[in-house]
Amino acid sequence: MEQVDIIIADESHLNFAYEICEVISDSAKVRGTGIAKRTPEYIKTKMRNGNAIIALSGEQFAGFCYIEVWGHEKYVAHSGLIVHPKYRNQGLAKKIKEFTFKHSLKKYPTAKVFGITTGLAVMKINSDLGYKPVTFSELTDDPKFWSGCKTCTNFDILTAKDHKMCLCTGMLYDPAKKVAKKEKWFNKKVLKRLKNIKQTMLTSNKQLLLWKK
Repeated sequence: MEQVDIIIADESHLNFAYEICEVISDSAKVRGTGIAKRTPEYIKTKMRNGNAIIALSGEQFAGFCYIEVWGHEKYVAHSGLIVHPKYRNQGLAKKIKEFTFKHSLKKYPTAKVFGITTGLAVMKINSDLGYKPVTFSELTDDPKFWSGCKTCTNFDILTAKDHKMCLCTGMLYDPAKKVAKKEKWFNKKVLKRLKNIKQTMLTSNKQLLLWKK
């Protein structure tokens, strides 16, 4: 594996914003999953305010993640976690996520850290960090967060379920409830089976909604 440095992004990394957005979009298309799209301008804003993490191999972009703040710093979320195709399958996503997690705890020490994802790999990484699966009602009720899902192909499912359920799984880390020993709850086979069941159920509802239109 080539030497890769993971750092807090700043204005010197603005030139990577367009490539980051392209890799995020291309990755979602390959996986066939919905995604909340972000513009290069949005990514640049995160870099300027110190809420973006970038992985570099020399001058080559290798990976990225950014922090979003909600509910007057009561909640933070990690979004846009991506690894360039050239650097995948080397454990880089986990390293970026861990770096972002530690940075957000340092910058926002009292905030609950949450995320929604359809990816089992991301769920495994979150589990190792101490996240627990939760219902959407335990996540932020900030409407700006949910409006960010409008560009996702599954947004009509989310709205039909009154923001209580979607194909994504909600996960939460509460620094006030951290324990010395992390509980082992992640089971890839079980979660994959449950994910498939939920996807079948909600996709059927989505098709029904489209038919009614």
